[in-house]
Amino acid sequence: MPYQEITCNTAIGHLKRQFPYAWNMNPYRGCAHGCRYCFAMYSHRYLDDSGDYFNDIYVKTNIVDRLELQLRRPSWKREIINIGGVADCYQPAEAHYQLMPEILKLLIRYRTPCIICTKSTLVLRDYDLIDELSRLTYVNVAATVTCMDENIRKKLEPGGAPSSQRFAMLKEFSKTNVSTGLHVMPIIPYLTDNEANLRALFAQAADCRVGYVLPGTLYLRGNTRQVFFSFIQEAFPALYEPLTQLYKKGSAGKDYKDRLYQMVNKLRRQYGLSSSYSALMREKMPHTENRQLSMFDD
Repeated sequence: MPYQEITCNTAIGHLKRQFPYAWNMNPYRGCAHGCRYCFAMYSHRYLDDSGDYFNDIYVKTNIVDRLELQLRRPSWKREIINIGGVADCYQPAEAHYQLMPEILKLLIRYRTPCIICTKSTLVLRDYDLIDELSRLTYVNVAATVTCMDENIRKKLEPGGAPSSQRFAMLKEFSKTNVSTGLHVMPIIPYLTDNEANLRALFAQAADCRVGYVLPGTLYLRGNTRQVFFSFIQEAFPALYEPLTQLYKKGSAGKDYKDRLYQMVNKLRRQYGLSSSYSALMREKMPHTENRQLSMFDD
């Protein structure tokens, strides 16, 4: 796949919304994982590009230099940086450009905490660097896993690693000082919301000793809505009508979500899993403000 090389003025951007982290960094724009529910398809409009989010991949070739300029400022407070909030930082382009090792070396030098969430096992290439950083400051490595049925998973996330490999990656990082998490998002009605699938995901999470499980329902807005429903009509035509009825607006109704989260919380308790995204963060970074991203507090 050809990549489009661009430059950036800044490496990290400050977030206005109230997350447990204040800064976001995206070495890439666009994502080859091809997840049919991806919320970030909108982001190409900021590049004046109406092309294919899954195939038009932009690489910020100067991001390492720009990051150092920001981290070495006297005003830098070593706040948490979320890496890859818009596009997976360990997608296939990373195997070629290898931006993350240099980024991690800078975070080590400036003792800067970070969060990494990925659907790739390429993150294991940087195991030693992430381990080193975790012994200096807070590091969270999370995997997004939506489905244990590989036939369904391959259709939903054609470019992502098999779910079993993502859990194996989490198990490896559990041997370090890294905080690990499972993001079960989005949960897709009538496709991945059944108890058998969710139970399998939670059982794997318990086996990997993750620090938390963060579930979330499917939201359909903008380009995502069109791409998702086109995919459903082709791959799961029997679900098209019930899903369009459920998603007359951008999200499923309250009754559906209440029933779903009742089941999710029951399974979480059965497997002894935390729902707190920020509990480990507060433990390892006591100065971090008490902001809670999880919708299911302990």
